[in-house]
Amino acid sequence: MTGFELPIALFLLVNLLVALFAAAHGPTAADRMLVALLFGTSGVGILVLLANAGGGGAFVDVALVIALLAAITGIAFARRAWHRKERPDA
Repeated sequence: MTGFELPIALFLLVNLLVALFAAAHGPTAADRMLVALLFGTSGVGILVLLANAGGGGAFVDVALVIALLAAITGIAFARRAWHRKERPDA
């Protein structure tokens, strides 16, 4: 533990607040999906930093679940967008 974990986690939290504003005003669904993926990756980073700062192994477990869910969500969105391009009437 170097002592830089908590300031970096706070910076990532501020980054998430800015992303929340961008998600509310995103012009397209793809923009909002990218913000959701940013939430996933930043959330994982925050949880891993908190675990390293002395929070315990449970934070790492939750971070792994969030990473898995973010990946599945991104894949599902891409598949939905791909099928919508093939069939514009859907």
